[in-house]
Amino acid sequence: MLSVIVITKNEAAHIGRCLESVAWADEIIVLDSGSSDETVAICRRFTDKVFETDWPGFGIQKQRALDKAQGDWVLSIDADEVVSPELRHEIEQAIAAEPMSGFEIPRLSDYCGRAIRHGGWWPDYVLRLFRREAGRFTDAVVHERVIVEGEIGRFKAPLLHEAFVDLGEVLHKVNTYSTLGAEMLQRKGVRSSLSKAVLKALWTFIRTYCLKASILDGRQGFMLAVSNAEGAYYKYLKLWELQNRDLGPK
Repeated sequence: MLSVIVITKNEAAHIGRCLESVAWADEIIVLDSGSSDETVAICRRFTDKVFETDWPGFGIQKQRALDKAQGDWVLSIDADEVVSPELRHEIEQAIAAEPMSGFEIPRLSDYCGRAIRHGGWWPDYVLRLFRREAGRFTDAVVHERVIVEGEIGRFKAPLLHEAFVDLGEVLHKVNTYSTLGAEMLQRKGVRSSLSKAVLKALWTFIRTYCLKASILDGRQGFMLAVSNAEGAYYKYLKLWELQNRDLGPK
């Protein structure tokens, strides 16, 4: 039995394609954290296991979804991801053979209309299929991952990821993830400064555009390098703001 788990918030633009691509699964579980659009209504067209809850961060939320799963195997996907027919075939074969405890899947991400194959985005292996009893998510607020005990295999067919539809979505995610990243670094005791934020941004652009060759992805490759740099800049700038706020008058 295969359970699919998805967490959502205001994903009406994506979630229909996502759930349609896994409608063949034995069970689909959706945890929504306060959507104000049609996300919940769309999800209920595909499954009756739609739960509404608060938002504790990515890791804890995905673990909550995992705790509700009943299948021997679990496929964790994001609302902006799609399982292709080729990937479905590999998943079904793997579950039938049961040789591993989990599988990494190459993720092919689309950035503003172009599939990105450089810049560190391909092959972006993500561990998403695993035996339920062998896996558990970390409690990280952002950049969570699932830890699986046992042998891990790899698939060939990609998970299709509509990472950024347009620049508005890019800017929204840069803002959201830089805030979460800054808060996570603060909890770890990391320090920042204006110069550190600038240097982190510069290094991120050079690494993405030159060292990881997003230059080969044309205009979108340049845009990706810039948005990655912006994400690093604002994350460390927000961290600097947080530490200065803590030093302010009580």
